[in-house]
Amino acid sequence: MSVPASRPTGAPGPALYEHLTCVAAPATWLSPPDGRLAGGPGGLYVADRRVLSRLVLTLDGTEPEPRGAETLGGDRVRFTGACGALTVERVRAVRPDGGTERITVRNGGDASATVTLAVAAATDLAQISDVKAGDPPPPETPLHDGAVVTGPDGYEVRLEGRTEAVLVLEPGGRFTTTLTVRAVPPPVPGFRPAPPDGPPPWARTPLTMRSADPRLDALVAQGVADLGALLLADEGDPYCAAGSPWYLTLFGRDALWAVRLALPLGHELAAGTLRTLARHQGAGHDPVTEEEPGKIPHELRPAYAPGRLPPVYYGSVDATALFVVTLAEASHWGMPAQEVEALLPAAERALAWLGTFEEFVSYRGSAERLPNQGWKDSSDGIQHLDGTSATPPIALSEVQAYAYQAAVLGADLLEAYGRDGDRHRRWARGLAARFRARFWLEDGYPAIALDGTGAPVDGLASNAGHLLGTGLLDREEEARVARRLGELNSGWGLRTLTGDAAGFDPLSYHRGSVWPHDTAIAMLGLSRSGHREQAAELARGLIAAAPAFGHRLPELFGGQARRDGVAPVPYPTACRPQAWSAAVSPALVTVLFGLQPDGPGRVTAAPLPGFGPMTVTGVRAGTETLTFTTEG
Repeated sequence: MSVPASRPTGAPGPALYEHLTCVAAPATWLSPPDGRLAGGPGGLYVADRRVLSRLVLTLDGTEPEPRGAETLGGDRVRFTGACGALTVERVRAVRPDGGTERITVRNGGDASATVTLAVAAATDLAQISDVKAGDPPPPETPLHDGAVVTGPDGYEVRLEGRTEAVLVLEPGGRFTTTLTVRAVPPPVPGFRPAPPDGPPPWARTPLTMRSADPRLDALVAQGVADLGALLLADEGDPYCAAGSPWYLTLFGRDALWAVRLALPLGHELAAGTLRTLARHQGAGHDPVTEEEPGKIPHELRPAYAPGRLPPVYYGSVDATALFVVTLAEASHWGMPAQEVEALLPAAERALAWLGTFEEFVSYRGSAERLPNQGWKDSSDGIQHLDGTSATPPIALSEVQAYAYQAAVLGADLLEAYGRDGDRHRRWARGLAARFRARFWLEDGYPAIALDGTGAPVDGLASNAGHLLGTGLLDREEEARVARRLGELNSGWGLRTLTGDAAGFDPLSYHRGSVWPHDTAIAMLGLSRSGHREQAAELARGLIAAAPAFGHRLPELFGGQARRDGVAPVPYPTACRPQAWSAAVSPALVTVLFGLQPDGPGRVTAAPLPGFGPMTVTGVRAGTETLTFTTEG
């Protein structure tokens, strides 16, 4: 993710964790617990613009007293309030082009009541990036029934529905009205997030867990629903927006990790994501966008959503390797051969980009754009044990693992379709030998990275968990990494950095917080490398953390040690839902059932003990939909 350069890591900006979120990408509605929109980050956003900044309901000039709020699935929320004998119910729903609010006023008293209902609504058309940075919002423009507000760039907002009415309610009587807000972004060339053409590919047979632990069942259900809510499309190909509210667009790394974790839902999302990214794969050299031939983009936004990054930006060191690995894994899970073969040229270009690195895959970064270009992309995300920041060029340990895996799996793919993969295998062997010679520290774990002087970036970090199961390490090395990862376990999940580091901060973005997807990647690696009890321990931590967040795991949360009776600490500006956090749900199914694709339409299972009886339905492999049951 991209952290604004103007904001230090310790001052994350407007807090979101108390807000109720409804999502139907590319739209999201953020509501404080009382449902009142009047300042702060709350509002209805469509395609990176706040189209509704104010929504305040009064009865005879008095706001009803809030009585409760509850989510009703991923795309709607209900607020209740009271004003004397009158009760007010507001059901707020989001859809890709805007949202609706159904208002119902009931008279619960024993006398008739006459009251004036008024709704003050307004738009400020604030850019999502400005809201995130905490910048002062633009002036508001009131919205009334039938009003159309047009911004200077042509962005349109329309409100339909009665914003004022005199109600005469007999005892037991009620009045209902619905407000509808629609947004029309300006027609601009280039990339533009669009809603999907239909329901999620897995909608008919959604992945469903039934177990002895209701927390697990709810976590899986919420994650699957949120992946559907985050769906967008490019030329009809589905992909997941990175997260609400800040990242409702395509991020290469995030989208690829989300679909890799979510492969039990079927191959279609992976195929759509790969085709979308292939259409935007680098073809030339551009120092501003950091485009290079074969490189997979980091972030794409429409031209009407300006920020400090170019609309199409390639500042990612890992997305290109992840593209090849994702294609190979999607093939294993049943992606049709003709679709795989159509993407082989893009995979070959990606492998050619990796091959331009003679020693290690590295990045220099950019102070004006992203100084760090792995998944820990905050400005202070890569530090030595003494707290000093690594100097570029930086070669991250996990990126070498992704690159090794991409070269080996890419060679397998190419050879399966009659092409030459030998040079990629040779490159992978050389990379593994160099890694073994340069990355291992005397303390018995791999360095986070090598910096520009060739010195290892020391300190135990969750990066090491990404190496497991990639093939880069031998069995003894994987065992050493597995043992040391236990030191990072907060009880809720893996801390991103050891508490022994000078820069450790459990509520920083990348220096000691817990990222659910990061924990899930380590959990999968532990399971695949034979360290299944340690994988189970991480799974238990994520399941235990879920209720604190309404079973909707956020982008990240605090890395404080787990204590009985104390919930995990929310990170103020974390996205929720967020695609790779939502994808933790199918990843948990993979680990708990020990799922492994084994040919077209076939999946083997080796369930973990200790989780009681479990049944999962809706596992999709190729054209088959599978069910697995364990007695515990």
